[in-house]
Amino acid sequence: MEKPASTRQLKVGREIQKALAEIIRSKGMAAMGGAMVTVSEVRMSPDLSVAKVYVSIFPSDKQAAVMGLIEENGKAWRGELGHVTGKQLRIIPELVFYLDTSLDYAAHIEELLKK
Repeated sequence: MEKPASTRQLKVGREIQKALAEIIRSKGMAAMGGAMVTVSEVRMSPDLSVAKVYVSIFPSDKQAAVMGLIEENGKAWRGELGHVTGKQLRIIPELVFYLDTSLDYAAHIEELLKK
């Protein structure tokens, strides 16, 4: 069972989530293949060296292509994150991106309830 996140992990996670959301927003939808990308959650490792970044992508038919773009740009975004949060964080965490499918799941449940 996973240990609950500490207050520090939560604070750093929120800070990284805000900064990454702004970095992605500044790139525009064109850079993301015309899809809207949202940073839904960031979970930090206990030593703050790894950030698990959960992104939701709309429309969902572009998820695979956009995740490829995100993986390609991850290192560059980590560098930008360093410039933005360099004063607050001593170590800029390694970014690991995951697809957040909770919106798709909610839409699926909604469809089932309509029947």
